[in-house]
Amino acid sequence: MGAHLQPLALRLLALTFPLVAKGFSDETLEKAAKSEGYCSRILRAQGTRREGYNEFSLRVEGDPEFYKPGNSYRVTLSAATPAYFRGFTLIALKEGKEGDKEEDHAGTFQIIDEEETQFMSNCPVAVTESTPRRRTRIQVFWTAPPTGTGCVILKASIVQKRIIYFQDEGSLTKKICEQDSASDGVTDKPILDCCACGTAKYRLTFYGNWSEKTHPKDFPRRTNHWSAIIGSSHSKNYILWEYGGYASEGVKQVAELGSPVKMEEEIRQQSDEVLTVIKAKAQWPAWQPLNVRAAPSAEFSVDRHRHLMSFLTMLGPSPDWNVGLSAEDLCTKDCGWVQKVVQDLIPWDAGTDSGVTYESPNKPTVPQEKIRPLTSLDHPQSPFYDPEGGSIKLVARVVIERIARKGEQCNIVPDNIDDIVADLAPEEKEEDDTPETCIYSNWSPWSACSSSTCEKGKRMRQRMLKAQLDLSVPCPDTQDFQPCMGPGCSDEDGSTCMMSDWITWSPCSVSCGMGTRSRERYVKQFPEDGSMCKVPTEETEKCIVNEECSPSSCLVTEWGEWDECSASCGTGMKRRHRMIKMTPADGSMCKAETTEAEKCMMPECHTIPCLLSPWSEWSDCSVTCGKGMRTRQRMLKSAAELGDCNEELEQAEKCMLPECPIDCELTEWSQWSECNTSCGKGHMIRTRMIKIEPQFGGTACPETVQRTKCRVRKCLRGPGMEKRRWKEAREKRRSEQAKKNIDSEQYPVCRLKPWTAWTECSTLCGGGIQERYMMVKKRSKSTQFTSCRDKKELRACNVHPC
Repeated sequence: MGAHLQPLALRLLALTFPLVAKGFSDETLEKAAKSEGYCSRILRAQGTRREGYNEFSLRVEGDPEFYKPGNSYRVTLSAATPAYFRGFTLIALKEGKEGDKEEDHAGTFQIIDEEETQFMSNCPVAVTESTPRRRTRIQVFWTAPPTGTGCVILKASIVQKRIIYFQDEGSLTKKICEQDSASDGVTDKPILDCCACGTAKYRLTFYGNWSEKTHPKDFPRRTNHWSAIIGSSHSKNYILWEYGGYASEGVKQVAELGSPVKMEEEIRQQSDEVLTVIKAKAQWPAWQPLNVRAAPSAEFSVDRHRHLMSFLTMLGPSPDWNVGLSAEDLCTKDCGWVQKVVQDLIPWDAGTDSGVTYESPNKPTVPQEKIRPLTSLDHPQSPFYDPEGGSIKLVARVVIERIARKGEQCNIVPDNIDDIVADLAPEEKEEDDTPETCIYSNWSPWSACSSSTCEKGKRMRQRMLKAQLDLSVPCPDTQDFQPCMGPGCSDEDGSTCMMSDWITWSPCSVSCGMGTRSRERYVKQFPEDGSMCKVPTEETEKCIVNEECSPSSCLVTEWGEWDECSASCGTGMKRRHRMIKMTPADGSMCKAETTEAEKCMMPECHTIPCLLSPWSEWSDCSVTCGKGMRTRQRMLKSAAELGDCNEELEQAEKCMLPECPIDCELTEWSQWSECNTSCGKGHMIRTRMIKIEPQFGGTACPETVQRTKCRVRKCLRGPGMEKRRWKEAREKRRSEQAKKNIDSEQYPVCRLKPWTAWTECSTLCGGGIQERYMMVKKRSKSTQFTSCRDKKELRACNVHPC
């Protein structure tokens, strides 16, 4: 391979390697490059370094601290304006390794643009430039190594002119470690068997942080919401959904429509693997202060067999974006139950719809893609897009806190004092049944008990009704009463037995006809005097499933949640569904209804000031290159009599297209130089300088050097002085006449052939010369046209630095 075809980074290693001393040929360098340990010598190249030099940066998409084994990540090497680089090298090393062995390198690179990047021929694990030219950015994919590799160091060197910048720390080095078993978004890690005893009860509380203030870009002001939360506590034999897996039909309906019905059916069909179905209300709008609306919560239980918890909720409106947890393990390694889990959440793409904005029209993804996290570089129109990359701002937080334990616990080491207090704390109601259209102040403190003795009395608390958004929906009372006794009575009595609330009823013991079901509660605190609790801890009752069982009977599931109302205001319809679990034994048709509908009331329509169409697509950029503006519009859909609409109907934002071409600019020609000889034939030269280099496809620079022949006088060997002066005068006149003929480029009765093609440049870089010729085709016989000669022109080439 010729030197001019080798990558610039390889050729410029001669500037830094002690191995390649002055005078060594390209062949010597090539032999040295092929010898063992070449990759490590790339790492040990001692180029120029600067403290805090941040013109160049190496970035992994999303700026992750951890990598998932086998996943691919986009890696970008860039220069800040006005800096640039001509060559580079990029490698990935296991932490603490030198790189002189093949096993020291971690993961594999994948070329995106073969015109920009290629693998090093003498170090195939490294990536370098394909052509030596000015550039400000390159990108490649890096596939993470397998499990057990540990931390990886991504390193880059930059070649700019004759200087190599290489940093072991700072902006050209990125450390990224393997994701451990406790990291977010990993469900393919092995789930261990649980060794805990008894059961534990948890409360899940969901705090949405998605609002116009935190995520202002294209935020949907009128329809933003979180859908109803749906999930379950389950065993490792059943996974509701998983990161990197494919969405089920139930997950798809949650992600695209916000409907939990199908997913709840999928969960209930796995009854042996599920302990508790987790459900919580939807939130309209997506965010309100906690003193106006409490964060949605739900309680669930886990046991040794079903110790995992998963849930989902849709970010609406959106194509198929959602948040949640997958297979969160609440069992500890020391056979106990986790006290508290606090997890910040980013949005995930379910892989079923290809929209890129909140209100994109439906566009099914075919074929279906895997569930993946949204990133800041997915699409320029995405509301989470950031041209600088970086992580997406969090949209929610979930808190899972243990509130009680039941049964004998087998981890003999107490958790901590906070855990004990949590177990003894009174349990809250499972669900606040206050309609969302009723907005109250906070509850006042409880009043003093009406009884000062051990006779039963009452205490009261109250709240104020601040607003009632829908007059057709009644609001509950503003006062709350609770039985109580005077000081020193039941609550302080040493013989008091504190019990938990009843746990939810078990399923009916039969699938058809009359059966029984049971529920339990447990002792939260035994009497201080050591006596036994005499209150019952279990009760049973009869239950009926398909009361008239016969061979023609069919089994159906319970009704699912009601769908959203079909109207956004006024009167509409809502539906709910159930599934047929078992068809009649006699082969007849199942007569049970699977769909039920009823009317629903939404706020009166006149309370909606205006209805708007979705935003149109962004217009083309106002310029064909450089910085410009683009706009988008939407229409007012509601009638004018419904009220004034102050919403903006047009938006504008900046847009950036490739840089505008910059043409080459030159100075004027200099004067012709003197003839380079004092007698005989010689040549004269004139030059001009490059003021502005061409960039971004601009017009290339023409020649910068011109040379022409000259003849001063004929060189003599010793004639007389008078004869010599006469000849010198005659030669001078001829030289002046030749110069005039060349400048005017007029040759009367002198015919020339066309110019030949330019010769190859005399050098590869640093400034060379090209020549071309014009040969005489026909010359006049007259002696007065002796200046009719062959012509030659010169121009500069390869003026870029070596």
